[in-house]
Amino acid sequence: MISTNQILINSNYNSVIEMNNAITLKKLVTNQSIKIEGLDVYIENQHILKDINLTIPEKSITCIIGPSGCGKSTFLKTLNRMHDESPEVKISGKVFVNDENIYGQHVNVIDTRKKMGLLAQRPCPLPMSIYENVAYGPRIHGIKKRKAINQTVIQYLQYVGLWDEVRDRVRTSATRLSIGQQQRLCLARGLAIEPEYILGDEATSALDPLSTKKIEELFIKLKEKYTIILVTHTLRQAKRIADHIIFMYLGKIIESGSTDEFFNNPKKQLTKEYLSGSFS
Repeated sequence: MISTNQILINSNYNSVIEMNNAITLKKLVTNQSIKIEGLDVYIENQHILKDINLTIPEKSITCIIGPSGCGKSTFLKTLNRMHDESPEVKISGKVFVNDENIYGQHVNVIDTRKKMGLLAQRPCPLPMSIYENVAYGPRIHGIKKRKAINQTVIQYLQYVGLWDEVRDRVRTSATRLSIGQQQRLCLARGLAIEPEYILGDEATSALDPLSTKKIEELFIKLKEKYTIILVTHTLRQAKRIADHIIFMYLGKIIESGSTDEFFNNPKKQLTKEYLSGSFS
């Protein structure tokens, strides 16, 4: 197993013993391509996403921008099949994740969702301790040994920069953390089940500038191992952290490309108007 900081926590979680080694993420993913072909989404007979054809580059940050109501969040939810429980949603087309169409007949939806770590707009810590928030996912996916759970907790709390802040209170309720700390905890919780992709839906919009900066720095670090797809309303944020931009308007992809090309040499008139602030 790749070396990591390990903790041994007694049954009452009263003591923490560390063995300091280099911390690295367990999972190294080699193929993370996403390709969308002819994707259409209808919600209550309204055509929300219209003939989406797109390839999302692997191991990079792709930001999806556009005005409110243009289909950004709907598009993100198609990548982890979060629309499945909504009978009013109809989806056609193909979404290939690692060369598998996740809307194919025999796809395991649970496995698909496990691959997609989602960071929501507002942090949603589970109503339990900091420790149990991170341990919850690995446990339900079959990890039972306490030592392995302890390794996972310390690894991901440290990776998101929380361990030094919470090491003396891992038994306390996660809801007592600041909102910025809660968002980093939710990221640690998502990483603990070892996804292959990270999805973020306005993941910093509820945070203060300092917490936003910490989350952005984490995304930049994480792209070394993950494909990251973020919905954001903030053009400045997209310009700061994105490698690639997708501009959506009224359910269609208007323009996409590298961040530098998109901001400095937009091709479509609608893109130029959006960047100039003519509409938002």
